[in-house]
Amino acid sequence: MNFKKKVVIMVLDKRWFQLLTMFILIFLLILLISVTDFIFDPIFKYMGAVAVPIVGAGILFYLTKPVMHFLEKYKINRVFSIIIVFLLLIILGFLISTYIVPIAQKQFSNLIDNIPKMVSGAEDIITYWQANQNLIPPEVNNTIDNFMSNIQSHIESAMSFIFGFVGQLIGFVFALVLVPFFLFFMLKDGERFAPFMTQIFEKKKAENIRALMHKIDDALTSYIQGQLIVSFCIGVLLFIGYLIIHLEYALTLALFGMIMCVIPFLGPFLAVIPAIIVGFFQDPMMAVWVTVVMIIAQQIEGNFVSPNVMGRALKLHPLTVITLILAAGSIAGFLGILFAVPFYAVVKTIIVHFYKTYQESKVNQDDALI
Repeated sequence: MNFKKKVVIMVLDKRWFQLLTMFILIFLLILLISVTDFIFDPIFKYMGAVAVPIVGAGILFYLTKPVMHFLEKYKINRVFSIIIVFLLLIILGFLISTYIVPIAQKQFSNLIDNIPKMVSGAEDIITYWQANQNLIPPEVNNTIDNFMSNIQSHIESAMSFIFGFVGQLIGFVFALVLVPFFLFFMLKDGERFAPFMTQIFEKKKAENIRALMHKIDDALTSYIQGQLIVSFCIGVLLFIGYLIIHLEYALTLALFGMIMCVIPFLGPFLAVIPAIIVGFFQDPMMAVWVTVVMIIAQQIEGNFVSPNVMGRALKLHPLTVITLILAAGSIAGFLGILFAVPFYAVVKTIIVHFYKTYQESKVNQDDALI
């Protein structure tokens, strides 16, 4: 009997058994949450309602935090530093709305007005191609004829999608009203978050958890600041290149390219598609020049901008990034594509930290977190 008790105690003390028990309890918790979703639905809806201002404020927090710390180095009070940061943001917004938005809006309106002409040109090209090709399989011809006969419905579907997107955008804009309030308190009290979360733990475990939160903060800082700076640089390079080759709607297409480049890896390929289409209908040779501009911008960004801005802080293999984007896109759509890489970076940071802690706990039990 004593032998059996000793065996049971030995098994219970094993780290692998404790980890296995922890994972079982986590999965049981997930199962209970799924069964009692009527309790958690209001919580998830609340989280969804505040997600936009929190995420928006979080992005601005990582962009403006260096400015606030820079001002504090010159003995400026934190509250006054935050006020200066807000004034800089207001000035930047005023300059953008005064000098960039009107031009982009005018170019976008002209581009929308020009779409029927581009569609008519595409129809003429397809008709000419069909009339001069004898080796096209009947299935391809049937597909093209079906598309051409329903092109009006396709355009209407695209327009309804755009109007639906505009409706969602209006809701998004209303949610953005809360961003300044969240940003103010993030800048003011952000450094108190880690001590507040770890105050219930023992001193050594609290230091370990604070170290983990610091690593997560570094990973998010590297990604958000790096990705946005890189996207901005690509947008500027594209705008300069489009002006050099005299591409129509240069500012609008460069802004679209800058926004798309926020998406890792796939962004540059998505960014150039509208520019190639517009360039082709302006002059078929222009599509080639657009491609050349994009390649040059990518080479400058890849060889000079990204290594100095982002470096290898996240240490993500390109194949990992592609897999993440494809999986997240199929699961959560466009939002999944945007947040897949930072989410993976955070999860990877947590796993690596816990693994190192587990290795250290084999030497000293006091280092164990669980």
